[in-house]
Amino acid sequence: MNSLVINNTKIDIENPAYIIAEIGINHNGDMNNVFKLIDIASEAGCNAVKFQKRTPELAVPENEWNIRRETPWGEMSYIDYKRKIELSIPQYKEIDSYCKQKQITWFASCWDEQSVEQLAEINISCFKIASASLTDFKTISTMLKYDIPIIMSTGMSTFKEIKDSVNMFKDRTIGLMHATSSYPCPPEELNLSMIKTLINEFPNHIIGYSGHETGLSTTSVAVAFGAKIIERHITLDRAMWGTDQSASLAPGGIRSLVGHIRTVEKSLGNGVKKVYDSELPSRRKLRRDK
Repeated sequence: MNSLVINNTKIDIENPAYIIAEIGINHNGDMNNVFKLIDIASEAGCNAVKFQKRTPELAVPENEWNIRRETPWGEMSYIDYKRKIELSIPQYKEIDSYCKQKQITWFASCWDEQSVEQLAEINISCFKIASASLTDFKTISTMLKYDIPIIMSTGMSTFKEIKDSVNMFKDRTIGLMHATSSYPCPPEELNLSMIKTLINEFPNHIIGYSGHETGLSTTSVAVAFGAKIIERHITLDRAMWGTDQSASLAPGGIRSLVGHIRTVEKSLGNGVKKVYDSELPSRRKLRRDK
């Protein structure tokens, strides 16, 4: 049986779903927000928090650098905005220390080769390949130089693109996440049945679900469909400024989701029909002999 081990936690079909609270860039470059979001994820019972790491000059196409946009810090170019919200390596070291105190794992989506190498140097627990990077073979090849677990999302991708990327890992087991990259994603585009398709098509990998919808129930259904890694964005307040805030879960939402997932897992059973002890009084009272 294949498994994925992240920071001593084993992820496979026999263990509970691994729940990732995606902080992403919802901290808006403020370390106070970072620590508050880690606290929320830890208290909710999540296994990990995830960030996004970019080298803006490499990850942002040059023709977009000077596009102007309104931000909480005033109007600025897109490249300056990306620099503003990017966390530094010293800040990631603070995150590492704080997560150890809170006994929660952290890792990040790396959007370029330099980001991969920088985070590898500070012993990142896992590399995430964002949906946008699924065809970025240079960055993926850089990740493959290290003996570090990898999770890859599959939003905005064709099935051929998914296969081509998965083939890069050869006999190495990864986490493979079904996703639809719209924020927020309407229910009719979630296509949760793809989870079963991925399970059948890629039996050597651990299949998960990265959700960008606004509710909780559909993510719980993903667990019932067999997803063993669950990722949802979290925020301090869905009304905060930022592109991902509206598709994120507020503190009460992530707490509820973790509870729902654990309840669904308990309810799945093993598929073998049995008469439970709790049914016996009703059976004796209500059944008529033949």
